[in-house]
This record gives sequence, C-alpha cells and structure tokens, in this order.
Amino acid sequence: MKGPLFYSKILLFGEYGIIKDSKGLSIPYNSYNGALQIDEELSEEHQKSNAGLKRFADYLAKLDSDQMIEVSFDIKRMYKDIEKGLYFDSSIPQGYGIGSSGALVAAVYDKYAQHKITVLENLTREKLLKLKSIFAEMESFFHGQSSGLDPLNSYLSLPILINSKEHIEMAGIPLQTKSGKGGVFLLDSGSVGETAPLVNLFMENLKQEGFRKMLKDKFVKHTDACVEDFLKGDVKSLFGNLKQLSHTVLNNFKPMIPKQFHQLWKKGIESNAYYLKLCGSGGGGYILGFTQDMEKAKAALKDYKLEVVYNF
Repeated sequence: MKGPLFYSKILLFGEYGIIKDSKGLSIPYNSYNGALQIDEELSEEHQKSNAGLKRFADYLAKLDSDQMIEVSFDIKRMYKDIEKGLYFDSSIPQGYGIGSSGALVAAVYDKYAQHKITVLENLTREKLLKLKSIFAEMESFFHGQSSGLDPLNSYLSLPILINSKEHIEMAGIPLQTKSGKGGVFLLDSGSVGETAPLVNLFMENLKQEGFRKMLKDKFVKHTDACVEDFLKGDVKSLFGNLKQLSHTVLNNFKPMIPKQFHQLWKKGIESNAYYLKLCGSGGGGYILGFTQDMEKAKAALKDYKLEVVYNF
C-alpha cells in the first residue's frame, strides 16, 4: 500500500539568494517522487530509512513538546507505524539538490500533522507562509537551516514564486513548447553534495562586507531579473541576465561548484552555448543549465549525462 506521491523540485532561480530576500522560482519535477510505505520485511536500504524516520519522529516530538512549531503531530501513530516497518520509498536521488528531504517532509506532514492545511483549501498568502514556516522547522532536522520551500513545492506540486521572505505565491509559468530549440537541463556531477556545510560557509561569507555587497549588487540583482524575464517569457533578456548570473557564481561561489566543472562552467559563458548555475546548494549532485539551442549544448556537453527538464 503506497501513500500519496510527493515529487522532487527544481529551484530554477534563488539558491542562496532567498536567504537574503532575493526572488526565487521553484517548479515541481515529476520525474522523481517518493511515498511513505509500510512493509514488515524491510531491505537494508529501507531499514536505514526506517531508522531515519524514528530519529525524525523524535525530533518532531521534541519540537512539539517545546512548542517550537505551529502544528501538532500524531506522534503515537507515527511511532506505531515505524514499529510496523514504515519507510520512505523514493526514487529522488539524495544530495542532488532536487528536494529529496523536502518530499519526505511533505509526506510526513500530510500523513501525521493534525488539523493540517490541505491543498484543497483556498490557499491564502497567510496559509502559504504558515506552511512554509512549519516545513522550515521540520526540514531543519536534515540541513541545520531550511527555507521550507522544497517541502512546500513538493506538498503543493505547483510552481511557487518567492517575491520575498514574507511574500510567496503560486505562479503561472509560461507553457512549455516541445518544438522550442531552447530549454533547461540538469547535468549530473556524479557526486553527492552536502547541504549543511555549504550553507554554513555561505553564512560565514556574509560576515564580509565585500561579499554582502556582491550579493546585493550582482547576485540578487541578476537573480531577480532572471525570475521576471522567465515569467514574462522574455528569452533575449533572460539569457543576458543568465550569463551575468553564471559569471557571478563562478567568481564568487567556487566552493559550491565541483572542481571538475570550473572549466566547463567558464566554457559555457565564453561560447554562449549554455550557461550553468547551481541547483540547490551545490557541491555535487545536479548542476542546472540553460541554453537557447539544446542541440548545440548537447554537442558541447556530450561527455556528460544531461537530462532536459523544460523546453522553450
């Protein structure tokens, strides 16, 4: 018996920036998903998931008893299910920046939260912010600090536009054109990224005035422009801003880019065949790419595993 499916997500724009109030745009990615399952005969992998859920239940119980979260969970039922063999059956690769922990958080909230906000309600901005705040507390178990956006995207399974920390809304994104030459793709770095150390490094960098200035004058400025261009469908302006954004990331976020991709990143900017950006916190997992000519990008990246996620 499988529970409801929760999908992976792709944060098209806003990684790191949304911590400092940049705009962001997140879309569900239905190629990967996960669901809570119960099975008495657990494989080794599912035993690990079961043990992880036990630790997560302990964490939620503590949040609940310390009144640190705006929701109560049916923890007794969750513990009973864990004893029966509860695990998260997921095809979402972990540490790849596409929301594996977000989908798990959404599934647990859906199954065990009491008086939960459901996707069938009229989702006002207040309800969206409350959900995001609950999910941020829950997901902090995995990352040390979370915006709550990944679980929110997975729970609603709709594109989400972040205007600022206090202003989020469901977004309509331009329809895909299957015949379009351009598109968004994922590039597999072949290694797993660790979110918490990279977020900590970013928070350390924020203590430097020069880094904060770069973030405001370049990173956030180009991120915001990319979000606006993408939503308007202004491809020409979008690629101008993407080039600037890709350049800013290469110059200022090097530790977040796996070393073997530094040259490839630079090559994209110089050739204009594609522009790369971080997918999630970086350090491994997927790298996000944008191109105006998918065939040209595929030829330039023929030695790498490329997955097209959106055509325009």
